[in-house]
Amino acid sequence: MAEQAGLRSQVAHPPDLLERSCATPSQSELGPAARSRNVAGAFRIDSRHAHRVKVARIILIDDVLTTGATVEACTKVLRRGGAARIDVLTLARVVISG
Repeated sequence: MAEQAGLRSQVAHPPDLLERSCATPSQSELGPAARSRNVAGAFRIDSRHAHRVKVARIILIDDVLTTGATVEACTKVLRRGGAARIDVLTLARVVISG
Protein backbone atom coordinates (compact mmCIF):
# COMPACT_ATOMS: atom_id res chain seq x y z
CA MET A 1 0.00 0.00 0.00
CA ALA A 2 2.77 2.44 0.94
CA GLU A 3 4.68 1.76 -2.24
CA GLN A 4 1.66 2.42 -4.45
CA ALA A 5 0.70 5.56 -2.52
CA GLY A 6 4.26 6.85 -2.82
CA LEU A 7 4.51 6.09 -6.51
CA ARG A 8 1.18 7.71 -7.31
CA SER A 9 1.88 10.81 -5.23
CA GLN A 10 5.56 10.98 -6.24
CA VAL A 11 6.55 11.28 -2.58
CA ALA A 12 9.49 9.38 -1.09
CA HIS A 13 8.33 6.17 0.54
CA PRO A 14 11.20 4.28 2.16
CA PRO A 15 9.55 1.02 3.28
CA ASP A 16 12.31 0.42 5.82
CA LEU A 17 12.13 3.82 7.54
CA LEU A 18 10.82 2.04 10.64
CA GLU A 19 12.10 -1.35 11.69
CA ARG A 20 11.32 -3.75 14.49
CA SER A 21 13.95 -3.58 17.18
CA CYS A 22 12.73 -6.84 18.74
CA ALA A 23 10.42 -9.69 17.87
CA THR A 24 6.98 -9.58 19.44
CA PRO A 25 4.31 -12.26 19.80
CA SER A 26 1.21 -12.12 17.64
CA GLN A 27 -1.35 -9.60 18.82
CA SER A 28 -4.42 -11.52 17.63
CA GLU A 29 -5.36 -12.91 21.04
CA LEU A 30 -4.37 -9.84 23.10
CA GLY A 31 -6.64 -7.15 24.50
CA PRO A 32 -5.96 -3.42 24.06
CA ALA A 33 -3.69 -2.93 27.10
CA ALA A 34 -1.71 -6.09 26.36
CA ARG A 35 -1.27 -5.02 22.74
CA SER A 36 0.18 -1.69 23.86
CA ARG A 37 2.62 -3.42 26.20
CA ASN A 38 3.49 -5.94 23.51
CA VAL A 39 4.67 -3.33 20.99
CA ALA A 40 6.09 -0.75 23.42
CA GLY A 41 9.70 -0.22 22.37
CA ALA A 42 9.40 -2.67 19.48
CA PHE A 43 10.19 -0.14 16.71
CA ARG A 44 13.00 2.22 15.80
CA ILE A 45 13.94 4.48 12.94
CA ASP A 46 16.44 2.87 10.62
CA SER A 47 19.63 4.93 11.04
CA ARG A 48 19.94 5.31 7.25
CA HIS A 49 16.68 7.28 7.24
CA ALA A 50 16.95 9.34 10.45
CA HIS A 51 17.58 12.50 8.41
CA ARG A 52 14.28 11.99 6.55
CA VAL A 53 12.24 12.17 9.75
CA LYS A 54 13.46 15.45 11.23
CA VAL A 55 10.81 18.16 10.71
CA ALA A 56 9.10 15.98 8.09
CA ARG A 57 5.45 15.29 7.51
CA ILE A 58 5.07 11.52 7.73
CA ILE A 59 2.16 9.48 6.46
CA LEU A 60 2.10 6.19 8.31
CA ILE A 61 0.18 3.49 6.46
CA ASP A 62 -1.39 0.57 8.32
CA ASP A 63 -3.50 -2.01 6.51
CA VAL A 64 -5.82 -2.81 9.43
CA LEU A 65 -6.22 -0.67 12.54
CA THR A 66 -7.49 -2.71 15.46
CA THR A 67 -6.70 -1.02 18.78
CA GLY A 68 -4.14 1.42 17.41
CA ALA A 69 -1.34 0.02 19.58
CA THR A 70 1.09 -0.48 16.70
CA VAL A 71 0.33 2.92 15.19
CA GLU A 72 0.78 4.53 18.60
CA ALA A 73 4.13 2.80 19.14
CA CYS A 74 5.32 3.89 15.69
CA THR A 75 4.18 7.50 16.13
CA LYS A 76 6.04 7.74 19.45
CA VAL A 77 9.24 6.72 17.71
CA LEU A 78 8.64 9.17 14.85
CA ARG A 79 7.93 12.02 17.28
CA ARG A 80 11.16 11.30 19.16
CA GLY A 81 12.89 11.34 15.78
CA GLY A 82 11.66 14.88 15.18
CA ALA A 83 8.73 14.41 12.81
CA ALA A 84 6.75 17.64 12.49
CA ARG A 85 3.46 15.93 11.65
CA ILE A 86 2.27 12.34 11.51
CA ASP A 87 -0.90 11.32 9.71
CA VAL A 88 -2.23 7.77 9.57
CA LEU A 89 -3.82 6.20 6.52
CA THR A 90 -5.55 2.88 7.06
CA LEU A 91 -7.51 0.60 4.76
CA ALA A 92 -9.74 -1.00 7.39
CA ARG A 93 -10.75 -0.36 10.98
CA VAL A 94 -11.77 -3.17 13.32
CA VAL A 95 -14.75 -2.20 15.47
CA ILE A 96 -14.73 -3.96 18.81
CA SER A 97 -18.17 -4.07 20.37
CA GLY A 98 -18.34 -4.53 24.04
